[in-house]
Amino acid sequence: MQRRRRVDDELTLLQTLKRRSDDLGVLFEWAAAGEDVGADLQRSLDEFQQVIDTAESKKMLSGEHDQSNAIVTIHPGAGGTESQDWAEMLLRMYLKWSERKGFKRDLIDYQPGEEAGLKSATVLFIGEAAFGLLSAEAGVHRLVRISPFDQAARRHTSFASVFVWPELPEDVDVEIEDKDLRIDTYRSSGAGGQHVNVTDSAVRITHIPTGIVVSCQNERSQHKNRASAMKVLKARLYDLKIKEQAARLEQIGGEKRDIAFGSQIRSYVLQPYQMVKDHRTKLQVGDPERVLDGDIDPFIKTYLMKKASGTLDASAAPDED
Repeated sequence: MQRRRRVDDELTLLQTLKRRSDDLGVLFEWAAAGEDVGADLQRSLDEFQQVIDTAESKKMLSGEHDQSNAIVTIHPGAGGTESQDWAEMLLRMYLKWSERKGFKRDLIDYQPGEEAGLKSATVLFIGEAAFGLLSAEAGVHRLVRISPFDQAARRHTSFASVFVWPELPEDVDVEIEDKDLRIDTYRSSGAGGQHVNVTDSAVRITHIPTGIVVSCQNERSQHKNRASAMKVLKARLYDLKIKEQAARLEQIGGEKRDIAFGSQIRSYVLQPYQMVKDHRTKLQVGDPERVLDGDIDPFIKTYLMKKASGTLDASAAPDED
């Protein structure tokens, strides 16, 4: 039914494009004949552009799970407090972005840093095409700034990794055997509020064969935390399966992938100049504060458009500062 609905939507979109195109053709003919249709022509052009933008979005988000909700995990790189604070900034950026999109958010897990920032955070973003959009953000993000934690006010470079998986529907088969799981419970920790609990309700699940570890502590119920953690584990095991299949195909056919998962994708420079640059698309924005406040749609759209058209620069190397 979902596939049928998508096909019906595509047919409707094609019919709308055809109708708008025909209407524009008539208006151009009238304008050429000297009729005063300037206002109607401009309005029709604007409406046609909106339909084209919708068609472009459909093309960009045509993957199997692109319409799914997204599970996003953020980890700081080496560097202690600096990187942990940068990871917290990234989390805030994605939360702000989701507010702009009208997406719901479910904070599945949050592990605070010792002095500032976070050690790990996992969030479920609920909204149309959340995974298709946020998949453009998977990779290593680099921050260059004057450190607020350095008394000598020196410039520091920090790294944080963003991982993105689709929330899988119930009918997706991922085999998980009980004997392969180690389940630990512990008390929630955090900066206060909803992150703290006085019972051992937080759950950590280790998938022994792969070593994948997931945890959830946002609910007061151990049962709900376990269900959320299993949802994340299922998504990660499915992602691992897909990547293993892709690796085998690449080994057999010598296929070159667009971009390796986990590679450095974007730099956010606050000092000595201000610039955000995506190394895959070469898109640059001179207002990093706006980007860090959640205005990342230009980066997402440019990446997805280049990927869909096959013009993504997979060999791009980050510039040295």
